[in-house]
Amino acid sequence: MSKITTYSNAITLATAILVGTLLAACGGQDPILGGDIARIAPTVTAVAPLNKAVGVAINLNIVTAELSEPVAAFTGAASFTLTCASPCVSPNGTVTLDATHRIATFTLPVATNLEKDTVYTATITGATSLASGLSLAKSFIWHFTTGLVADATRPSVTLTVPGTTTPGPTQGVPSNAAITAAFTEDMAPLTIAAGSFTVTCSGPCVSPKGTVSYAVGSKTAVFTPDTVLAVGETYTATITSAATDLAGNKLAGNQAALPAASDYVWTFKTVAATAGKPVSVLSTNPSDTEIAVCPDSTVNATFSVPSGLKMDPLSITTTTFSMTGVGPAFTPVAGTVSLDSANTGRLATFTPLNPLVNGSKYLVTILSGKNGVKDLAIPANSLAKDKTWSFTAGPATGICTAQIAMGLATPFADAATHGVTNTITAPITTINSNVVLDPNFTCNAVSVPNNGTFGLCGGAPPVLNGQVITNTFPNTTDSAAIEADLNHAFLSTCFPGRPAAACSLNTGTTLANLSLGAPTGSARVLGQNYFTPGVYTSASTIDIANDITLDAQGDGNAVFVFQAGSALTVADGSIATHARVLLINGAKASNVWWSVGSSATIGVQAQFNGNVLSAFDITMKTGASSCGRMMAGAWTGSISVSGALIFDSNVVSIPGNGCPP
Repeated sequence: MSKITTYSNAITLATAILVGTLLAACGGQDPILGGDIARIAPTVTAVAPLNKAVGVAINLNIVTAELSEPVAAFTGAASFTLTCASPCVSPNGTVTLDATHRIATFTLPVATNLEKDTVYTATITGATSLASGLSLAKSFIWHFTTGLVADATRPSVTLTVPGTTTPGPTQGVPSNAAITAAFTEDMAPLTIAAGSFTVTCSGPCVSPKGTVSYAVGSKTAVFTPDTVLAVGETYTATITSAATDLAGNKLAGNQAALPAASDYVWTFKTVAATAGKPVSVLSTNPSDTEIAVCPDSTVNATFSVPSGLKMDPLSITTTTFSMTGVGPAFTPVAGTVSLDSANTGRLATFTPLNPLVNGSKYLVTILSGKNGVKDLAIPANSLAKDKTWSFTAGPATGICTAQIAMGLATPFADAATHGVTNTITAPITTINSNVVLDPNFTCNAVSVPNNGTFGLCGGAPPVLNGQVITNTFPNTTDSAAIEADLNHAFLSTCFPGRPAAACSLNTGTTLANLSLGAPTGSARVLGQNYFTPGVYTSASTIDIANDITLDAQGDGNAVFVFQAGSALTVADGSIATHARVLLINGAKASNVWWSVGSSATIGVQAQFNGNVLSAFDITMKTGASSCGRMMAGAWTGSISVSGALIFDSNVVSIPGNGCPP
């Protein structure tokens, strides 16, 4: 152990000396040994669409990149381009900066669509710091792939700080806290501004002045008051429908008339300010000196902050949270960072642009002080001391659970090969994203029209925040391509031989109990009501009777796969007591997969998380909700047998870092 400690300390000292030497040569100061970081070259912190994103909407209007500090206008040697390989024609666009000069936006001409199923390359070169005059050390290049459909889904607010309560106001809000809202998808930064995000109060209280900012990687808007709020006052926070996503869809607020564009409004009442205390790092993933880390892993840090506060997403950059190889070169690792604002607001993630090198050691540094990471207090609390740790990557095989590729099916919340059935009872089922119906494109036994909607659906169409794709709309080929990619995803997850011989994922940890879960508040039992990342297998059914908890252990890239050789069943409950799939410590519904060899049934009022790929039917009983795709008929062998979606007052949302409340 003493050798490991000495090695870690040596790395920290070597990094401090290296950075100090570089800064001295540039006329700056050392952020580790003290001082400012004005002379460090700017870096790209976050991008949208994400690197390696698939299924990107063809009507994407803008591409954005957030930098670690304000930069000069993109002229001369500075450029931001979007290209594609021939015969695709690379689009022209205009490049603008937001008011903070941190976020660059590449905007396509009006009514210009990207090519379908095409790889695009975005490149930022020569962005120059306003403070130091230094430019990006090297070009930042990332790629994304378009899907087949346009984005017609309105963005929603998934989490607010202070929290949203109905009817409100939310009580006990520290008067020295900033106000934030996290969105379900990437937003157009220029639409998040003083006019679209306001905080007000009624006289004699004086509505606060403040600064509105947007964090690209965290999909979060931040209103920072110029001074602490008054104690004992009720404030109203409003984000208007002028806020739009990257395709220009206006915000769907928290009123009942969704999915029409509307404002998101919430209220809160202040109490005395929270006492300041330094931010600290509670845990990291990988841990210090860990070996055999998956090369495609993300690097995560979980912070501790004073009660009632969250971390400031604007302070989490690739300067304050960075990664390098170890000495003597300490070569920087290119990547992006984000804060899990849609959940805890305390989990930061560094995502390398490229897989790590097997056998190589890496050093991670989180900066402290006035130019380091901080919380959302006014004034902010910062990390008291730099946090550094190291780990070793690889090997790539035998220990890593790969992400499941959905391909062209990525932007779809629902799929069915035998149509949709929906009850007429209120509240009517709501689907937040797209639906693909092929070959049976019916809703309540009525054929859907060729216009991207459910039509009349026998008098009971679901509320749709997206569009319906069929084997006749928008053409006769797109739906088949989507279904093919869905089948490929199913075969990459299903229990070997059930139902298909082509199932390619090996079995995982055998579930000893086929009835999973325990009542709320029960002790956690691994493999019963508590699961860490990995593959879990039942040769027959999986039944969820009560709460189960999926713990990512601080790894925002963690994957959970549950293989059922036959059925998946979630027990019936009531509004007060029902089965839940709970996600903690960075677990994301987008990385949870339920592969079902026959049919799936989600019980009355169940609160479900994760993507269901079901060979046959999926039934959602009264009041059940899902943050995750519901894909019926995911196996092509089921097309002549079954593959229906059956709804009854449900909510289904495509998973991201969060789902609408």
